[in-house]
Amino acid sequence: PHPRYRVDGRDVYLDLPLAPWEAALGATVEVPTPEGELQLTVPPGSAAGRKLRLKGKGVPSLPPGDLYAVLAIVLPPAETPRARDAYAALAKAFEGFHPRT
Repeated sequence: PHPRYRVDGRDVYLDLPLAPWEAALGATVEVPTPEGELQLTVPPGSAAGRKLRLKGKGVPSLPPGDLYAVLAIVLPPAETPRARDAYAALAKAFEGFHPRT
């Protein structure tokens, strides 16, 4: 067991935390791999649970496994009036959005 990685055969899985705007707008983020940091492009409109593959970056073997970054959306806390106002503005901007339908 490893605190950051999960292994399934030759493939390695990593939960990759993203801010909501990184998932919605797309971003280039650093991904920790067993061999060091890599840059990964997150496509715009990415949802939590989406798997992005880094081919050949899993367990070294013939053929090598892949590393999968599993996207996790992390919400900033609404602990200040400014943060609560930002969430209220989001709610107003997306008033037709219903996440449970």
